[in-house]
Amino acid sequence: MAARKVLTRLSQPHLLGIEPLSSEDIELILSTAQKYQTRTAGETRTVPRLDLLAGKTLVLAFFEPSTRTRISFEMAAQRLGMDVVSLGLEASSVQKGESLLDTIKTLAAMRPDALVIRHQGSGVPHFLARHTEVPILNAGDGMHEHPTQALLDALTIRDHKGRLDGLKVAILGDILHSRVARSNFHLLSRFGARIALGGPPPLVPKEFERLAPGIIACRSLEEALEGADVVMMLRVQLERQREPLFASPAEYARHYCLTAERLALAKSDAIVMHPGPFLRGIDIAGEVADSPRSVIPHQVENGVAVRMALLELLTGAQA
Repeated sequence: MAARKVLTRLSQPHLLGIEPLSSEDIELILSTAQKYQTRTAGETRTVPRLDLLAGKTLVLAFFEPSTRTRISFEMAAQRLGMDVVSLGLEASSVQKGESLLDTIKTLAAMRPDALVIRHQGSGVPHFLARHTEVPILNAGDGMHEHPTQALLDALTIRDHKGRLDGLKVAILGDILHSRVARSNFHLLSRFGARIALGGPPPLVPKEFERLAPGIIACRSLEEALEGADVVMMLRVQLERQREPLFASPAEYARHYCLTAERLALAKSDAIVMHPGPFLRGIDIAGEVADSPRSVIPHQVENGVAVRMALLELLTGAQA
């Protein structure tokens, strides 16, 4: 079997999704992120502020609400010495009727070194990337992809399990509306993980099995959890549902909340993940979210490391 090619630069000028990336691209991102991790193999260390990207500017253009992703990108840039400019919908000329494309062209004319875009429209970062040479990083587009989340998830799983190949990953909750799930489908399946989907039947379409190899849409939450190495919970995105599927949050929690009893169906060393924000007592019980098996804080930490790696790679810096 031929040896896998080792890259030193990304093959793509933008980060638009996981699907366009090669396996070598993903390996390069994860290996670069490792040097920026604050916790590895049970050890905690401090990553000093660097001047690697001093003199460069990052623009954050978030047209949807965000806490973790926006602040994580901002911290990643600042730790690398970048200047950061934030633009929200309420402060943009889009509110005055200017097209999004004209807004982005205006920003690009100011010569930033990278643009981070979050938008409610699926495919918006891809459209904008066709009209600018400034590297664009997709921070979530509609119900399409959230590539940096999948990358930090993969890094976190490797930290705790040592591999992705052969693992059973249960992804549970609102699969239909989740861009996090779609990015994880592409990444985890490519590296040999088996993915079991579970949740309310209307939110776990059977056709998702055709998106990538190794995906199974299970008939119940319990079936998906059985023997899982990794349990990844997703919140119900009520804001994207045209009609409510449940009479109340309590009814949803009764059937689909990850409780300690349900987690017992997974392997005894299974880890619990959640991209956030999570709703205690609705999609995950507090006792599970706060348990030693929860790696949610580690995901957040790894988010900064992954985004530092991407900024380094996409702006052409050499560490």
